[in-house]
Amino acid sequence: MNHLAKYSNAKRKNRLLSTAIIVSALLVLPGCGIPPLRRADCGAPLPHTFSRFWTMQNVATGSEADADNSGVQSASFVSETESELKPIPSADTATSRDSGATSAETLPSYPKSETASEDAQQPSPEELPPSFDSDTTSLLELPDSCENSAQLSFCQFFDDPVLTSLIHQALAGNQELKILTEDIRIASNEVRGRRGELFPFFGWGTRAGLEKPSLFTPQGAVEAQLEVLPGKGFPDPLPNFLVATDITWEVDIWRRLRNARDAATLRYLGSANGRNYIVTRLVAEVAENYYELLALDNQMLTLDRTIEIQQKSLELAKAMKAAARGTELAVQRFQAEVSKNQSEKLIIQQRIVEVENKINFTLGRYPQPVERISTDYINLNLHALRVGVPSQLLRYRADIREAEREVAAAGLDVRVARARFFPSLILSAGAGYEAFNTRYLFSSPDSLIYGVAGNLVGPLINKSAIRADYMTANAMQLQAIYNYQRTVLNAYTEVVNRISKVENYAKSIEAKKQQLASLESSVESATKLFQTARGEYLDVLLSQRDMMEARMILIETKQQQLSAIVNAYQALGGGMMPNAINLFAGACPAYVVSSSPQPEAIPTIPEPTPDPIPELRQSDLDDSQAADERSPQLLPPAEPLAESGPLLNHSVAI
Repeated sequence: MNHLAKYSNAKRKNRLLSTAIIVSALLVLPGCGIPPLRRADCGAPLPHTFSRFWTMQNVATGSEADADNSGVQSASFVSETESELKPIPSADTATSRDSGATSAETLPSYPKSETASEDAQQPSPEELPPSFDSDTTSLLELPDSCENSAQLSFCQFFDDPVLTSLIHQALAGNQELKILTEDIRIASNEVRGRRGELFPFFGWGTRAGLEKPSLFTPQGAVEAQLEVLPGKGFPDPLPNFLVATDITWEVDIWRRLRNARDAATLRYLGSANGRNYIVTRLVAEVAENYYELLALDNQMLTLDRTIEIQQKSLELAKAMKAAARGTELAVQRFQAEVSKNQSEKLIIQQRIVEVENKINFTLGRYPQPVERISTDYINLNLHALRVGVPSQLLRYRADIREAEREVAAAGLDVRVARARFFPSLILSAGAGYEAFNTRYLFSSPDSLIYGVAGNLVGPLINKSAIRADYMTANAMQLQAIYNYQRTVLNAYTEVVNRISKVENYAKSIEAKKQQLASLESSVESATKLFQTARGEYLDVLLSQRDMMEARMILIETKQQQLSAIVNAYQALGGGMMPNAINLFAGACPAYVVSSSPQPEAIPTIPEPTPDPIPELRQSDLDDSQAADERSPQLLPPAEPLAESGPLLNHSVAI
């Protein structure tokens, strides 16, 4: 008897052990065929400062006044000597040079680039998981004073009530911004949908039917012999009534659903950053067209003054001809010059119409006159540019923040694709009432039906489609990394080009002012000589033409300089609404444009405020998150790879 009991226990243990081995093999074997991930090439390190590219000449020549006139200033905590020092490679940089590549699974250790502007565009920090905390300490702590022009709202930077009013109208009426706002809503709905997949699906339903089985089938033959009550058989045909509810839940063992939700959240945040970038571009476009309109007005005024001077010269030539001291040739040449300038006025008038309509289109309104100020255009100065340090681009450039979000989201997509190699566990249950007569439908427990089941399903053979999706996700992750590197490189290059243009055009304007002063004197001298018959009409004609051309070129150069300042401000990350920048108090001064309809109140940026944004709280992440040890950048865990340096070296010399 004892032998039989021992044999039975040993057989039971062997059966349990065999079952455990088989189940473990089914869980582990699918992960053995996962292909290795490819690595991303290491990007160039971000320079420590902008100043080496344009202040070296000022330091060498000692022309500090030129630097001040250009409106370009480096941050006060960047010393002059740093621009002459070569950057010292850090340990991370040295490692990256040795390895030559970085893992596609690891994100560069760049600072979290959240600013106060995201508070108005994105969920509050308490609604996000810990990995999305927007209060992450930045690499660079700014002093109390404004060290970067990106910290200024466009109202403070331009300080022109007419221009800021136009910008407000553009932010309220531009169709492209409205389309992007809907994109944010779509991304928000995607987050809500991904979040809903984490929870069980409940369903309910009713059914009514009628069935007549054949007596020549096993089912019909058996049912013909059954009785529902003694002496009472089932009706023929047999009705059937059902009221039931069911529940289906996929247990997120491998974090596939949670990673998909987090990736959707990152893309939602990235879409808000993308809209912010378009806002800065829209502000720059309106300002650039506005200053071009002022330039055309000044060119029109220059032509009017030139025509007035030439009209006087024409009358003088006619008077000298009448007094037999001149010829018809001088009269015809002056008349031709007046006609040419009058024709040029019509061309400039057409350009004014086109630029006005560009502004109207940007503002989302039909063609109408655009209000602008009358000012001394040549001596018009904007707010001094403060460039700060390159690492601040990571905080203030919305396109860089968008690319950063996309890198993190692409890493989570790799995790989602990787989880498909492993089995998925789906639990299902149902309960309800079923009867052939409605009188018995809710007779509990006789009419009660219920069931519970669990399905563990995983890929075993022919995983080509899963491998293809996994490698596609890896390729898209590399694309996101390279796009991030390209975005940072493009942002830095834009700042260098535009700041250099501001400085060089400022110097060119000073030289052209001297040229114009000399030409004005030459016109005056030539006119006096012509009046006293000591000079030729040709000298007057050429001097007037040269003076007009020099003034027109000076206005165009000034317009290019103002355009460079506007674009430099945008390249630094400036152009946000006042309520999105909390570094300084104050808002745009109210200004009503009389020639165009205004809203009752100056509108703010149409914020994406969908139904309550899917809350991503700590409770959404189960207890396994603590053991997951995810990196702050939310990228998939790397395969065992050789160590490599970061994509970009963002260290800052302060």
